Amino acid sequence: MKYDDASWHSGGNFPKDLPPEAGATHTGMFLAWSLLSGLAGDIHVEDFPESIPTLKERSLTPGAFFLKFCDGKFTDEDLNEEGNDFTEHYFDFETGKYINDYGETLGFSPDDLYRIPDTWETFDKLKPVLDRRYSEWKSTAA
Repeated sequence: MKYDDASWHSGGNFPKDLPPEAGATHTGMFLAWSLLSGLAGDIHVEDFPESIPTLKERSLTPGAFFLKFCDGKFTDEDLNEEGNDFTEHYFDFETGKYINDYGETLGFSPDDLYRIPDTWETFDKLKPVLDRRYSEWKSTAA
């Protein structure tokens, strides 16, 4: 199952003054949080064991990581079973709360989604919200 694809965001209403990589930031943030939170799938643990240390060392930003190690495609292979269950609940653009939390936490309007900087500072602002949502989900899923 494909949750998101950076190429889906580079057409239509995508700002002409931004590079296509800006379409990877919002998903890169969520994926980086997921992998750093122990929700990595076998593809990152066994097939590409160098991927998660890259995040831990912060040698690539979350969006750049997403583009390099996932080719800009976020799929169920990226996560373990629990990660996929949470992602289906929270990340879904139509029924989940991720994009709303992303916007409220980082202070953007829907027109500015792609203007959020792909930085570890952005990640550090978002992480406590994701931690809280995950904890809430775990307490209701149990």
